[in-house]
Amino acid sequence: MHVAPVGGTAVQDHVALAEIELCGDLIIAASSAHEDRLSLESIDEVLKVAEERDAAGGAAASTADASDGDAFGG
Repeated sequence: MHVAPVGGTAVQDHVALAEIELCGDLIIAASSAHEDRLSLESIDEVLKVAEERDAAGGAAASTADASDGDAFGG
């Protein structure tokens, strides 16, 4: 059996860490929401889609543009 040496050999996956942070943000928003489900607009706001779209010059598409209703197709 191989045991990792003590002393900080951990590798950080910055993309995975960013995705985990975004998921955490969504969980917090969902738990504090007054409605049963977050709307697509609320999800876009939590994930800062508009800011990313502006930073990319309008190239990023909003999830709200892709579909009407809530995140679960309702």
